[in-house]
Amino acid sequence: MPLLIAATPIGNADDASQRLRDALATADVIAAEDTRRLRRLLTTLGIEASGRVVSHYDQNEQARLGPLLDELRAGRTVLVVTDAGTPLVSDPGFRLVAAAADEGLPVHPLPGPSAVTAALAVSGLPADRWCFEGFLPRKAGERRRLLAELATERRTLVFFEAPHRLAAALADLAAALGADRRAAVCRELTKTYEEVRRDTLGGLAEWAAPGVRGEITLVVAGAAEPVEVVDDATLAAQVAAYVETGLTRRDAVDRVATERGLSRRLVYAAVTSL
Repeated sequence: MPLLIAATPIGNADDASQRLRDALATADVIAAEDTRRLRRLLTTLGIEASGRVVSHYDQNEQARLGPLLDELRAGRTVLVVTDAGTPLVSDPGFRLVAAAADEGLPVHPLPGPSAVTAALAVSGLPADRWCFEGFLPRKAGERRRLLAELATERRTLVFFEAPHRLAAALADLAAALGADRRAAVCRELTKTYEEVRRDTLGGLAEWAAPGVRGEITLVVAGAAEPVEVVDDATLAAQVAAYVETGLTRRDAVDRVATERGLSRRLVYAAVTSL
């Protein structure tokens, strides 16, 4: 029997597909990111699961791998669900899917809700080419270095972000990508207080400064113009000029990368090559 990877509602229980409902009722094993949230969903949908429910989250995913594979080898159906949306999209499931595929065990999707595609659809930004970056790093330095690398990305960018970090993330995005870059904050999608706010990164950072609540998906327009081609000598000279003002070489490289919309690795390579 197959491994089923099923999307669950991201807020509105009416988005549960009939295939999901049938699988929840009949699967031999349900591997859930949070068993308590799963049981609330079952109650809301009026479903009584006939199979065994086990937890399956980041910290125990490796330990669950062997027993779940044994269930599949024995011909039982294993259903994987997360708290909301599609498994493997910033959620557990990759190890199990990869292991099952390696053994030639059948793996089938039960498509459905996804905060990523829902946010893209209503953002008002191009959705023909896009990339998903998951959650931004929590530490400011790591976040800013990543955003400097993404400054030249031409595709639309999609992020998840915690509400208490949104203001800082938007401020760093505005600094790295430009305060005039268009973006959309999609909050509480499909829920009672759903809100989609479309503005520049600078405007959104100002709006979020007092604090924002709810589940957040952030969509940011890609870079509009090709990056200026700059030779290694010019980059190295600019880094050296910043070092002379008192910056460390690391900070000088970061600043040049951000100002020119280049990756830190490229600027660092230019400096070291000379």
